[in-house]
Amino acid sequence: MQFTSEQRLDDGILEREFTLGEIPGILWTPASASAPAPLILVGHPGGLHMMYPRLAARARHAAAEGYAAATIELPGSGDRPRSAAAEQARADLRRALEAGEPVDEIVDRLVLPLVEKAVPEWRAALDALLSLPEIGGPVGYSGGVISIGTRLAVVEPRISAAVLFAGSFVPRTMFEEARQVTIPLHVLLQWDDEGNDRQMALDLFDAFGSKEKTLHANMGGHTGVPQFAGDEANRFFARHLK
Repeated sequence: MQFTSEQRLDDGILEREFTLGEIPGILWTPASASAPAPLILVGHPGGLHMMYPRLAARARHAAAEGYAAATIELPGSGDRPRSAAAEQARADLRRALEAGEPVDEIVDRLVLPLVEKAVPEWRAALDALLSLPEIGGPVGYSGGVISIGTRLAVVEPRISAAVLFAGSFVPRTMFEEARQVTIPLHVLLQWDDEGNDRQMALDLFDAFGSKEKTLHANMGGHTGVPQFAGDEANRFFARHLK
């Protein structure tokens, strides 16, 4: 991990950009901490520069509660090399949705290769982040793509709890993985999300094998998550990361 820039934000939080090989990322650490901070991995659908205002707001919200927060760019997004297969799958998905055609096969082509590439990168980033003296455990995951969060919850034992955003299409094979998830979950669902299959999101929540799982549903579209939903997520992490 190589830090490439740093700035102190107006609330005292230290924001540092880094690279991990070819992967760009951002780390936010609390203004003051007497001990290594718990870590929240901040998931997103790709495009660090485009998503920055929302990612920074989430990270600052977490840092105000004493958590470090970090994110990395997804494969094929932002300034990373594009995947021709993924671009074709996105175009096919848009056409199928407009025509009202089945999308299962297209979702598999789009999401499964992304999960296969992104999850090892998140785990490598976690290795590097936990080597920093200012960061300790435990670790939480917060955000989307929900299939990436589901896979991480299954394969990464250092993640103790997860807040998952039900706002993306889910391959049917991920339902079997969902049954293997055992960590505490807090799932956010926007009831009127125009880009999400609500019933599939409900079915996925039902499939999760965790004994502690909460569904937090709010009215509104994809980007209309209310501020108090973030407060509830922080209270969830306070129970499991502190």
